[in-house]
Amino acid sequence: MAKKGQKFQSFSYALKKKAIEMRLQGMTKQQVADELGIVDVQRLKVWMRQFRLYGDFGLMDHRGRRKEYVDKDRYLKLLEMENAVLKKWLKITKKEVYKTNTNS
Repeated sequence: MAKKGQKFQSFSYALKKKAIEMRLQGMTKQQVADELGIVDVQRLKVWMRQFRLYGDFGLMDHRGRRKEYVDKDRYLKLLEMENAVLKKWLKITKKEVYKTNTNS
């Protein structure tokens, strides 16, 4: 369990990929950890499992929002809402114009 104020070390995709390749070449976890400067040897076990299950995609960091995906969806929803409001407004104004034309 994490302790208050504890700093977590994050690893880049390239380092994870290199560690996986070294493990696949037959090096032990300890040898790979020593060579790459990874303190937590069990981290390699987690990376290997993720790599086996998901391939390269499993080594990527998936935390937080990805702007390129989330913002496009939000922008599309916003535009759809605006279109719906404008269509309702146009329908109302057409009715009002029709009423004023027929009453005149």
